[in-house]
Amino acid sequence: MSTNSNHLCQRGDTVCEIRVYEKEVIVVPILLLASFTVTLVFILLLHFCPEKVDKLRPRSQKANTRRMLHGIDAPPGINVLEHESIALDMPNSYSTFQPANPFITKTLSTTTTTYNPPHDPPEPTKSSFGPIVQPRELPRQRLPESFNLVTPLPTTFSLRPDSSVSLYRARMENRNVVLRVLNDSADATERHSFLGFASFLSQLGPHPFLPELLGVVSLRAPLVTVVEELENRDLLSYLWRCRQNNVDPPCEMTERTLFTMAKHVASALEFLHSKDLLHGNIRARNVLVSKQLTAKLWGLHGVYTRKDQKATQKEDPSMKKWQAPEMLVKKPATQRSDVWSFGVLLYEMATLGEAPFAEISVNELLQFHQRGKSLKKPSNCSNALYALIKACCQWKEQDRPLLAEVSQKLVSGEKSASDRVLKASGPINVEQYLQEAGYGETNSYTVF
Repeated sequence: MSTNSNHLCQRGDTVCEIRVYEKEVIVVPILLLASFTVTLVFILLLHFCPEKVDKLRPRSQKANTRRMLHGIDAPPGINVLEHESIALDMPNSYSTFQPANPFITKTLSTTTTTYNPPHDPPEPTKSSFGPIVQPRELPRQRLPESFNLVTPLPTTFSLRPDSSVSLYRARMENRNVVLRVLNDSADATERHSFLGFASFLSQLGPHPFLPELLGVVSLRAPLVTVVEELENRDLLSYLWRCRQNNVDPPCEMTERTLFTMAKHVASALEFLHSKDLLHGNIRARNVLVSKQLTAKLWGLHGVYTRKDQKATQKEDPSMKKWQAPEMLVKKPATQRSDVWSFGVLLYEMATLGEAPFAEISVNELLQFHQRGKSLKKPSNCSNALYALIKACCQWKEQDRPLLAEVSQKLVSGEKSASDRVLKASGPINVEQYLQEAGYGETNSYTVF
């Protein structure tokens, strides 16, 4: 004890010493113990009862939480939203989502994101992202009432279906949505990828030409992401429907509509480039179309995989007809590689869904490009549109325009475009398309 203690108390008088040092001996330890107890209780509630913690949050914090998030995964397949058929015992109920062992995920912070107009992007790109954020969590206590009229999506045909994810159409908060449900058989890696992709989309931020991610169910099994449903599905299927007569609803593609939809896709792509991200898979099947013919870019799972796992572009023969020459020789992709693919997308739209470079096999594609040859001019294509396609598909990267220049040409092309309906000779033969597009016999597909 100190000399002050010896002065105030007799030696050996413990009670006196405790009274003198009451604050240090009693008050401070009690405050430390209470703080530890409160912290421990909060951690246990956060781990086992996250919905109760949500109720305890201040209203101001809840009000600042961004409710509408944007983006959507792209399961492999031509008709991406229609890639598998799932039978439900009770189509008008929520019977698919039965209680299971909860899969508790690590709680992530939620931030508010604002949209800034894209700027001229630097080259080459480098992945630069901030902290991970979590999408809107749908309340567990009212989950059965959140979704109505749950039914499987109709199937046309699919390529290499994703067996870990099932797709449903449903109604939520008076709007049509698509539910992506992770199957119970999914392993830990698939669960991590499923939730990581949702976090990536919430971090990516809102954009009018990226589909909306409306929320997730991540605190219980099965895991679910909820995205807006776009009535006209993927652009490739829409273009194929425009080849048919007397379809319901009516489907007509004009040159002006082509420029408008291409302008939407270019805007979304500029937004990705402004965040130092490459899409790497621009094509008609990775564009979704709303009832009002708004085009929204998706197929973003490859973007997430490359950012999250630092992975390079996978060798996929079905992508080569859309890839720039530098990617065919396995050089690093740049923003102008996406510009090349965008030019091929314009060709798809002008031909109402024909396969690009249909007369060239995948093995001869690089030599074809080296000889300076380009896509043939479609019969429906104006000189201005074809000039833009050729400009995007130049052999040398530096000869291709920047995406900002492409957007400017699309705006001017939209103003001068005609309202003449684009026509094509007959419906697409799916088997022939798959061969001409480079899918080949090595890909397993089923036509329904």
